[in-house]
Amino acid sequence: MSNSLPVNHIVVLASGNRGKLQELNDLLGGLGIALRSQADYDVIEAEETGLSFIENAILKARNAARQSGYPALADDSGLCVDALGGAPGIYSARYAGNDANDANNNAKLLSELAGNTQRGAHFHCALAFVRHADDPAPIVCEGLWQGSILEQARGDNGFGYDPLFLIPALGLCSAELNKADKNKISHRALALQQLVPRLQAEYLASR
Repeated sequence: MSNSLPVNHIVVLASGNRGKLQELNDLLGGLGIALRSQADYDVIEAEETGLSFIENAILKARNAARQSGYPALADDSGLCVDALGGAPGIYSARYAGNDANDANNNAKLLSELAGNTQRGAHFHCALAFVRHADDPAPIVCEGLWQGSILEQARGDNGFGYDPLFLIPALGLCSAELNKADKNKISHRALALQQLVPRLQAEYLASR
């Protein structure tokens, strides 16, 4: 018996972020999952009314599953900075406003931390997988990636806050890591390390 999911098993990612889609596709490589963006199915984005990463991940997964008709995977992740009480947290993508881009968000973060020597932070990822929109038992996994915030951006890889997120043990920021190395240690990688065997067990058991 194979240890992978059926080839081209479609799962809809509850996001239109192509960077996130590519990263998750890389991390799920070898499982036979065809991870598609919800944008490919004209899914109207869910209103993120939760107060935690887990709540929002489940909301987004249910919404994508309901509109697409496929199982859905949602990732709700963000940067939590100790000195800012966990901000930007669930508002990471729109920290500098609803229309903010990565540069705007990074600029605001540096401004908020100006002169502050306490720069500990972590990336937090919550993954929620639902088999269908009304799934009463979503699979939920979380990953935390510890680091600190630089005083200026470095590196050309990644997206979001990657250019400011330093991994002290490596002396490198996330945007200085190559894709393969990041996909071994990131918050999404840590969450997916928990999710993958659960998906394998579930789908293999149904064969």
